[in-house]
Amino acid sequence: MPIVAALLSIAGLAGVAVVAPILVARRVNWATPAVYGASLAFAAVLLLSGLLALLGGSAFQGSVHLPIGLPWIGAHFALDPLGAAFLVIVDFGAVVASFYAIGYGAHEEEPGRVLPFYPAFLAGMNLVVLSADAFGFLVAWEFMSLSSWALVMAHHHDAENRRAGYVYLLMASFGTLMLLLAFGLLAGPDGGYAFASIRAAGHAPWLSGLVLVLMLLGAGSKAGLVPLHVWLPLAHPAAPSHVSALMSGVMTKVAVYGFIRVVFDLAGEPAWWWAVVVLILGAGSAVLGVLHAVLQRDLKRLLAYSTVENVGIVFIGLGLGLAFKTNDMAGAAALAVTAAIFHAFNHSLFKSLLFFGAGNVLTGAGERDIEKLGGLVHRMPETAYLFLGGCLAISALPPLNGFVSEWLILQAILISPDLPQWALRFLIPASGAMLALAAALAAACFVRAFGITFLSRPRSPAAETAREVGRWQIRAMYALLAVCLVAGIFPGPFLDALSPVSQMLVGGAMPKQPLLPHLAIIPISESRSSYSGFLVFFFILMASWAAIRVIHNFASRAVRRAPPWDCGFPDASPATQYTADSFAQPVRRVFGPIAFRAKVSQTMPPPGDLAPARLTLSLRDLIWEFIYEPLEGAVLYAAERLNVLQFLTIRSYLSLVFAALVLLLVLVATWA
Repeated sequence: MPIVAALLSIAGLAGVAVVAPILVARRVNWATPAVYGASLAFAAVLLLSGLLALLGGSAFQGSVHLPIGLPWIGAHFALDPLGAAFLVIVDFGAVVASFYAIGYGAHEEEPGRVLPFYPAFLAGMNLVVLSADAFGFLVAWEFMSLSSWALVMAHHHDAENRRAGYVYLLMASFGTLMLLLAFGLLAGPDGGYAFASIRAAGHAPWLSGLVLVLMLLGAGSKAGLVPLHVWLPLAHPAAPSHVSALMSGVMTKVAVYGFIRVVFDLAGEPAWWWAVVVLILGAGSAVLGVLHAVLQRDLKRLLAYSTVENVGIVFIGLGLGLAFKTNDMAGAAALAVTAAIFHAFNHSLFKSLLFFGAGNVLTGAGERDIEKLGGLVHRMPETAYLFLGGCLAISALPPLNGFVSEWLILQAILISPDLPQWALRFLIPASGAMLALAAALAAACFVRAFGITFLSRPRSPAAETAREVGRWQIRAMYALLAVCLVAGIFPGPFLDALSPVSQMLVGGAMPKQPLLPHLAIIPISESRSSYSGFLVFFFILMASWAAIRVIHNFASRAVRRAPPWDCGFPDASPATQYTADSFAQPVRRVFGPIAFRAKVSQTMPPPGDLAPARLTLSLRDLIWEFIYEPLEGAVLYAAERLNVLQFLTIRSYLSLVFAALVLLLVLVATWA
């Protein structure tokens, strides 16, 4: 059965994690390709298992119970349509990242800090998806968090990376605590931790609502929902680029899986107000994430904030699914949930592609600050064009895959007038407006990212001496771009594959997508709307071909060369080019005073003074200042005061243990 093959592959990944430090300690030359190659092989088996379970129906699904874990529970594992879909998302990303890492890892200065934890990270993510009881889920979740934290700390010599690891560990611990409380409420006093027991038990509406809030805090912190997103822009730049791709493109989807599993599957019937909470958080994350991304100079930090935006888009789709499900609109709910999961898959593709491109830039030029780059299209041409493809996909431009999933979410938004609750009928169009704003800002963000990084003239010696990377990295990027294009031109099979998932979650499915005519996709019915990625792609090709033919046939065949427009500066230099900050200035002027309390100060010397003029820009992260800085201060204050516990006597320690035991017995007696 696929689930048995999947569990054996996870055991294989754990074995690779055990063997890796031995190979590194013995300084085996082939340790890096061996570890990443083995990880690729096991991830490929897991990918095939997920595909079989998703496409093959119930015959390839199933469950396994092993006598490990808690004695009275054991360990439950299951592979159903939802788990199979996210197993495909996780392991397609793992396969491509492992392939990329075979080349990228050769440049790692301290492989011993990466190789043992990489397969462990893959094993943890897969275990979360396959776990079918709360204990196994939480253990796998914590294992995933700790192994990814070790990867974030791989380059620990940098003080900023150490800070990133500290913040990530705190947020991961907070998220796990929230999940523990959520599963404790669902299990109840009887301790039915198996998902089947939780699913069969009845839950009071207030308890289910509290579980929703806890899951938004627990899974939302790992996914990157605002205001729980603060670890992403710190941790993603700190980790190696192939790990950043997995954390941003894949691990955040594991968090989305956890939210869907509990809220749509285990918590019972939802209430309509659940959708209000999820939509507000999703729309706020989409807009605030892309606003932060537009203003970033660090390429990997920019991509991290973009993940916040795309996770917000996914949660907008899930919020729509909850709204329609509570009102028995199965078709509309199926459209919204399918669009959300499809966007999660799409984001794993183009975000991994972009992080690989950032890794290539870091390897080839040794620089992440886009202000110090420029002109890389001539020195790293393949990376430039592949990165451009990722920029087009994440900007939701047809015929690539990002457009399809966002278009489907907008189609679900157009059905909202049929909802009876006035709050939803007002909030959902507002969320649609926020989604449209986020999409427009995302396009501006990635025009800026690509243009400043790859076009114009080099602005530093690092950019002038940049070189293209090896074939492993380039081929991995080609594979991702090819799937982005296929999923955008032929989305029908991908949507049909998700039909069992929506049927399981909301009791409905999108219409069967026709292969012909025109390879169009139909969200609800042919009479409402449809979209054909194939026709769009065909017209783009034909229009391009026609333009080329017209130019070649009717334009002058003489070759004319002239200097470019110099804007009045005949001896142009890189200092006169548009910079990343100047490109983002219009967005900063509109949104900066509100979102970031932006302040600009100018120092202009008097006539005759040869001192340079200076412009100083200050941006404030209001969420960090008003929420996390006070918490950080409180934690440090408590830690300093509790430091006295290290110096107690044995008698004092025994007294504390006895008091804690009495308190726990009182709590247990009260709960019973």
